[in-house]
Amino acid sequence: MSSDKKVILITGANTGLGYEIVKALYATSVPYELIIGSRTLSKADDAIKILQSEVASSPSTLSTLQIDVSSDTSLEAAVKTVEGKHGRIDILINNAGATFDGAVPDGTMSLREAFNASWDTNVSGTHVLTTLAVPLLLKSADPRLLFITSGTSSMTETDPSLWETVPTLARLNASPAKGWPKPHTLVSFPSYRSAKAGLNMLMREWARILKEDGVKVWAISPGFLATSLGGAGKEQLLKMGALEPHIGGEFVRDVVEGKRDHDAGKAIRSNMVQPW
Repeated sequence: MSSDKKVILITGANTGLGYEIVKALYATSVPYELIIGSRTLSKADDAIKILQSEVASSPSTLSTLQIDVSSDTSLEAAVKTVEGKHGRIDILINNAGATFDGAVPDGTMSLREAFNASWDTNVSGTHVLTTLAVPLLLKSADPRLLFITSGTSSMTETDPSLWETVPTLARLNASPAKGWPKPHTLVSFPSYRSAKAGLNMLMREWARILKEDGVKVWAISPGFLATSLGGAGKEQLLKMGALEPHIGGEFVRDVVEGKRDHDAGKAIRSNMVQPW
């Protein structure tokens, strides 16, 4: 049944940045229909229990949705469920993503398997879901489409001339010592970085395609957050300069609430437009 509350679907919402996005929206005084998309419904249910213990009260409504971006069957069923229950989507937050680069050195994936999985999860699945969801977005009075990208996707910032003023860029982009094989480190994520760069182009395509339909589109670069995405522990990431995950959630909430409408069609960070 249709509601006056804005309907927001967040993929990968049971953990990490996705959870923090839900929490930031749930904690506001604005009422939303928050749909927690997750591959495993029991994990989404657990996320709701934790959220309700952390936020005492909210005018928003929470629900769960089984959604796996690597499965067309799952995506089709998910969109059909949302259509039957809500009739529209006001905001789609394509947050689900993963890195598989670490699976190559530990032997659980071949190089090709890791690259294909990264692109399938971060780009292809996101594109399929967006395509299926567009008819529901166009039923919204203020449709918004968000793609969660990464600061590591910036090709401009691989330019060594920039590293002197921004030391973190050197840590991310500097070349290893000569010889082969090269060591695998926390900042060696070629499939993830290239997939997120591809996602930025996908965002630009959707911004172009939906411009005359009034859909506002962004790629959101949430910053270096202490989540489990890279496979490192939270404390280690904090020592490396990562931010608390709630900061990323609050940034996405600001975009939902219209505070970055002037930057629609761009890849954005909390304090700037991210260089391509």
